Amino acid sequence: MTQHTLRLKKNADRRLKAGHLWLYSNEIDIQATPLKAIEAGAQVVVEAANGKALGVAYVNPHSLICARLVSRDPAQGLDRSLLVHRLNQALALRQRLFERPFYRLVHGEGDLLPGLVIDRFGDVLVVQLNTAGMQAVLPELLDALDKVLAPSAVVLRNDTSGRRHEGLEAGIEVVKGELPDPVLLEENGVRFVAPVLDGQKTGWFFDHRVNRAWLNGLVAGKRVLDVFSYVGGWGVQAAAHGASEVLCVDASGPALERVAENAALNGLQGRVVVGEGDAFEAMAALKADGEQFDVVILDPPAFIRKRKDIPNGERAYGKLNREAMRLLGRDGLLLSASCSMHLAPERLVDVVRGAVRHQDRLGQILFQGHQGPDHPVHPAIPETAYLKALGVRVFRD
Repeated sequence: MTQHTLRLKKNADRRLKAGHLWLYSNEIDIQATPLKAIEAGAQVVVEAANGKALGVAYVNPHSLICARLVSRDPAQGLDRSLLVHRLNQALALRQRLFERPFYRLVHGEGDLLPGLVIDRFGDVLVVQLNTAGMQAVLPELLDALDKVLAPSAVVLRNDTSGRRHEGLEAGIEVVKGELPDPVLLEENGVRFVAPVLDGQKTGWFFDHRVNRAWLNGLVAGKRVLDVFSYVGGWGVQAAAHGASEVLCVDASGPALERVAENAALNGLQGRVVVGEGDAFEAMAALKADGEQFDVVILDPPAFIRKRKDIPNGERAYGKLNREAMRLLGRDGLLLSASCSMHLAPERLVDVVRGAVRHQDRLGQILFQGHQGPDHPVHPAIPETAYLKALGVRVFRD
């Protein structure tokens, strides 16, 4: 099956032996195995410096992460058989965790399928192929999905930034069946329309399910502000769990149209209103108008995409949290989240602490959340743990 080998430099196998799946281009012995001679997406047998076979990986010689391990058996590459096996493993976990078929089915390295993301919306699957190696086995993957789940429709959302870095074309395509209109999902007992063709990522963010469930228990009778609301995952759920009024703010008009649609789907249109605009400007305008809220939700996009962005990103998170706290009443609740992998959890605590003191208020951390269990963290790959959420009481003595 594999035609090439990839020989590592001395001691460059330590991370693989510790459980990691990635190899970097500076770890390859390019004298023994010229990396540039290997076609992007090809599978290779990885060898230690002494020639011992360590497993099979797929390669992209043009990427800093030049290889990703898919099997520790040198005789077993990433084919239909292994894909069926890994998909069955992933499915078994989700069926143990959830009663309804709405979840992330495959979370890349966390499910030992690096470069692959699959979200499930009932009988509809939305697939992201983020690497050349996964793109190369697309036919086998579609066969494996038919074998394991027999979905009625499969959507390829190949419009991620990761594909550009891998030198792959972008596009969105329904590759099997026809999509129902609308595509529906259910989370924490609330129904939503999932914009799988034109929404962000796969159309929905299942990763905050557990964090939303925690907040849902504290919003009854409260006035709630949902900033960066997208299609209302936080805000509509808050209304469904008894919030007296919810204002959803987002810069996207189409996303806010989905908020209204999702509110109506649950009979909540009388308690959910929307406001279009930049988050910082919208919060400043609300403060100028004397508005106050019992609960403010901050779930922004990643402000830190690369390590070099950390200083500016932390300043942006700080400003965001300060502006949010200005809108809280005397004894309010802030839900502050970050999906920036490069923002360490303790740094988000520092950001919130600094914002509390800047407003001359007191803070108590009531909840520390992370990504849900359908986004499993690979214990050897810290990069797979990216999501943080803090529930903070902000009050005056």
